[in-house]
Amino acid sequence: MSQYLSFVAFAALVALAPGPDTFLTLRNTVVGGRGRGTWTAIGICLAGTVQGLLAAAGLGAVIAHAEPVFEAIRWAGVAYLVYLGSVAIRAALRRGEGWQVEGLRARARRPWRELRSGFLSNITNPKVLMFNLAVLPQFVGAHASALTFAIYAMTLVALGAVVLLGVVLAADRAKGALQRSRVRRGVDGGTGVVMLGFAGALATEA
Repeated sequence: MSQYLSFVAFAALVALAPGPDTFLTLRNTVVGGRGRGTWTAIGICLAGTVQGLLAAAGLGAVIAHAEPVFEAIRWAGVAYLVYLGSVAIRAALRRGEGWQVEGLRARARRPWRELRSGFLSNITNPKVLMFNLAVLPQFVGAHASALTFAIYAMTLVALGAVVLLGVVLAADRAKGALQRSRVRRGVDGGTGVVMLGFAGALATEA
């Protein structure tokens, strides 16, 4: 039990560290409200679940050691981060006073877009898979069962979900200030720069 609690403490720190998923959830909440941010977080958690279960089943190691496959995932992640960053910066450069209510309602009726964006942000991030393969075994032990491995992986997903939903609620509560045109453009621009930075870091990793 103490080993599991140690992992929970470590995983909480990992979940709190801001990454592409955090900034994507923040921006989608600022742009589209709580619903859009929540669906983004759900997509991220679904992808995290897939990556955790792949690692638990042993398939993650196969992917990580198949260099062409792993490189394809890495460059897909770079491309998607560049896309997200470019979209955010383009939005920041647009003129206008906030968002149209009807536009927000239309987006709320299409949660698939936000779920998909969150899923792709996480599933194309090879660091998530490598964390499951390199860090989790240090806590579960070399001879742990697939079920034990999966429990630890799902714990990481659950903690990440708590943090992302916290981001959604905090951004939604501050929506009065965040929906001002200047602030919104600042969030868009900042998110875009951060996403491009993450893309550059991922692209230059050895």
